[in-house]
Amino acid sequence: MTTTHAAHHAVLALGGNLGDRLESLQSALDALGDAPGIQPISISPVYETEPFGGPAGEPDSLDLSDQPSYLNAVAVVGTDLTPHQLLIRTQAIEEALHRVRGDRWAARTIDVDIIVYDNLELRDDDLTVPHSRAHERAFVLRPWYDVEPDAVIPGHGPIAELLEELPKDGVEPRPDLLLQW
Repeated sequence: MTTTHAAHHAVLALGGNLGDRLESLQSALDALGDAPGIQPISISPVYETEPFGGPAGEPDSLDLSDQPSYLNAVAVVGTDLTPHQLLIRTQAIEEALHRVRGDRWAARTIDVDIIVYDNLELRDDDLTVPHSRAHERAFVLRPWYDVEPDAVIPGHGPIAELLEELPKDGVEPRPDLLLQW
């Protein structure tokens, strides 16, 4: 048997706060694991997090007091896909799991974001890598730290240092909830 290795390393953040949240995360993982050009490497523990509505004062910030909490996790994958091909794949998974795109901070069944792709720094009309706010989000950094504690966000630094600067509240481990490839 020949083992192939993916040419690229990508980190994906998964989250959702509508419907059966754990089932949505697992379904997204299953779809990623079945997708041509994507090889599962690791999956973080699950965290329950408070809804995040963007920095106060932004025009599209929402009142999140009536939104349910999120379940979040981070998946590390190898891939032979380009960043844009990976984006198309993640968006197809979101659509298949009934993600409705609307308000930027609105509740959702699933969100699959590309956080990093190798050490690439890319910004165009369709994709920004690394994710433009990952370095500010404990709900991304905390689960990512669990699987890659030495990881670095290009242009921002080691995730361990970034995580130390963020508030610790609102991101709770859920050891009773498990995801698997």
